[in-house]
Amino acid sequence: MQRVQITGSRINLRQEQVSGVGPVTVIDADTIQRSGAISIETLLQRLPSSAGTAGSQSSAYWTSNGYGTTQVNLRGLGIDRTLVLLNGRRVVSGGTGANSAVDLNMIPVAMIERIEVLKDGASAIYGADAVAGVVNIITKKAIDGVEASARYGKTERGDGAEKSADIVWGTKSERGSLMGSLNYSESEAVNLASRAPCSLFEEDGELVCSGSSSTIGGRARLADGRRVNFNQDPNGNPRGFETYSAARHAYNSNPFLNAVNPIKRIGASAFGNVRLTDQVDLFSEVMFTNRKSKQLATPGAIGVYRPINIAASHPTNPTGQDLTLERRRVAEVGPRYFFQETNTFRVLAGLKGVIGEKWDWSASLNWGRNTGVDGMTNIINLDRVDATLNAATCGRAGAAPCGNYLGYGNLSPAVLDYIHFTTRDHGGNDQKSFNASISGELFTLPAGPLGFASGFEYRRERGWRDPDSMIVSGAANTPAQDPIAGEYSAREVFAELAVPLLAKLPLVDSLTLNAAARYSDYSLFGSQGTYKLGLDWQVIPSLKMRANRSTAFRVPNVPELFGGVSEGNLTTTDPCNNWNTLDPNSAVYKNCQASGLPAGFRQFGPSILTTGGGNQNLKPEEADTFTVGAVWTPSKALTLTLDYFNIKINNAIETVPGSTKLSVCYNSPGLAHIFCGPQSFTRDPRTGEINFLSSQPENAAQQRVAGIDLGAMYDFNLFGWSSSVTADVSRLSEFDVTPFPGGEVIEYAGKITGGRGSYAKWRSTASLTTSNGPWSGSYTVQYIGNAEDINAAPSDIGSRAPSVAYHNASLKYAFNKAMTLAVGIDNLFDKRPPYIQSWTDGNTDTMTYDLLGRRWHVRLGYKF
Repeated sequence: MQRVQITGSRINLRQEQVSGVGPVTVIDADTIQRSGAISIETLLQRLPSSAGTAGSQSSAYWTSNGYGTTQVNLRGLGIDRTLVLLNGRRVVSGGTGANSAVDLNMIPVAMIERIEVLKDGASAIYGADAVAGVVNIITKKAIDGVEASARYGKTERGDGAEKSADIVWGTKSERGSLMGSLNYSESEAVNLASRAPCSLFEEDGELVCSGSSSTIGGRARLADGRRVNFNQDPNGNPRGFETYSAARHAYNSNPFLNAVNPIKRIGASAFGNVRLTDQVDLFSEVMFTNRKSKQLATPGAIGVYRPINIAASHPTNPTGQDLTLERRRVAEVGPRYFFQETNTFRVLAGLKGVIGEKWDWSASLNWGRNTGVDGMTNIINLDRVDATLNAATCGRAGAAPCGNYLGYGNLSPAVLDYIHFTTRDHGGNDQKSFNASISGELFTLPAGPLGFASGFEYRRERGWRDPDSMIVSGAANTPAQDPIAGEYSAREVFAELAVPLLAKLPLVDSLTLNAAARYSDYSLFGSQGTYKLGLDWQVIPSLKMRANRSTAFRVPNVPELFGGVSEGNLTTTDPCNNWNTLDPNSAVYKNCQASGLPAGFRQFGPSILTTGGGNQNLKPEEADTFTVGAVWTPSKALTLTLDYFNIKINNAIETVPGSTKLSVCYNSPGLAHIFCGPQSFTRDPRTGEINFLSSQPENAAQQRVAGIDLGAMYDFNLFGWSSSVTADVSRLSEFDVTPFPGGEVIEYAGKITGGRGSYAKWRSTASLTTSNGPWSGSYTVQYIGNAEDINAAPSDIGSRAPSVAYHNASLKYAFNKAMTLAVGIDNLFDKRPPYIQSWTDGNTDTMTYDLLGRRWHVRLGYKF
């Protein structure tokens, strides 16, 4: 009997035993091909179980894992709480250095056999990070011949062209197989202004165009308190200025942003299997992907990261007063471009074999490495800006040219060239692992064979990022960054049992207990134990009940641990300032007194030196997950599923401002709060002044998610057409975040957020597929329920995003066994994205809604 391994278990089960180890969604190769997708995240982010934020080419400026990267976010719990596997094994993180999640760009769509999505915690099976679930991408292993395909598509408006070409070839025999592939895909830009001409804000009950207060002429505050704006007309008075008006002077950024940013991927892969003996095989996997991506950005501005003060006597100042140039967008030089190039490879080699008829084993070495170079053009050197404003030295031989920033067009080409430069950063990620496991049947119980699996894993993760030296020094008009470098290792052992308890009894066709345990020893965090218990109850042949209880954990990633530590004086009020004037019965009075601070204590100044960046004292997050469900198959043609899920995360990593930590601590009874410890702040024992205050991330938060998943699959024949309908529905009933103990609970269920994505209570996907002879086709509807803007008042325009349904259709014709032609249309009814108050770009949530509108694609495939 053939044995297979399914996502959610390490036991290689006999085919008839494959069943409900947990709620799993499978996306097969036919579904992938019908979708016309050229990148995996397009498929995964349409799943009803996806929510929140994850990188894609339409969430163009989402940077949590690096520009240009793409991920999946199950249950909206974060990309680093969804474990991504390739053929059941881990994949190196991707991006431009010190990243926290797999970049899905590295896996070519043409190589995928199927994708299995386990919507359940699985740390006992797979280790850390499998909190919300597991996405296991299964590649093709062997073919005999050559398969080639080419795809091209565009939007109805003629932009956003997508093209791809793939060739896969292979040979196989009784002694083994070898398969290789070459893959190319490219997506072109779609300018944001073509979909949203300007940024919209509500004014007097109407939506009006507005823009950025970083103006091209320069916005300044004069010594007398007036705010003025300098000339913005290339043909106007170069020394002219007038009172600042947002309606008149604000800068429209949309023409200098993209709705979709361009990306190009080139990949090669090879998979081999050689039969060494009748019991042992040698297998290998090699993959390489090069990604080049680019983002359009508005011209840079000065006055953001460094104050620019210009005296009344300065030759460029026409106002007669001292002024502070608050913002000046240097538009004369044109837009900025952010660019990235990454190289990711993965090499795996191993042995696998059988022992007798009931046992099999495998051992493998896995090395993945990602390196990247990224940068930004037309970045401004603030030190050089200062030099061009130094009237005493600028313009002299060998010195900086003199610059006039008060008015558009006043900067000479020499100044523009002098102050602008291109940044270049370097970074990467490295993962090395060894895996060994054995699986089989220990013995046979009255109800069936007792399945067992056990194994050992060793893994080392390393990440690094070296920003441009000008960014590190703070001289660039972009947020300062420090280098990041760190690594950790893990040793793990695991065991799993599938125990048949009962069989062939009334109302108990079979009853199986699934149990798993894992012990993990981390170089930085110590040991961690996880378990999983599940019951699989086949009540009658048509009805199955299943339940799983498990613990899971997530380890802090390299940026959270080793992110560059920096210090800065931030405006912060010490709660104990003049504490003796407060109510003696108040918690602050008692706590400040208990801290030994003298009566009349006064804070020395309005700011406190605050430490930010990574925190090497972080511990793993811990989670408890519970799922229970049923599978009903009333006939061979119809299957219905219902699953309830509940996930609770404790010690979730959260960054809390230092001022909040102080306030919470001194308002807690008896200084008992976790923020009262020395990891949060300390005081000088002589003066009482705070000499250390941390805004570094801490294990402080708690998250809880609960809901229901429903599924249906029905096969039928209609007028000679073999057809099937599938539907997946997810209802999010609870998504609560408590940022720190005692903090106010934030309820996200049914809300849409600014920058965190949508947590609509209802999401679904339904598909009809049908075929008859050489013809086949599909029709898919993706539904996103309504959601309230978490930051808007009920009376605001855009306070509620309506429900949205996207319709996609495809049709394929097989000329013969070798050649097929497929055409498809996405967003068939050209559904426009809704306006929300907390929009990210394009006046909507680009992480949830489609900005492109109706688009088409055509694909030609040939086998020989």
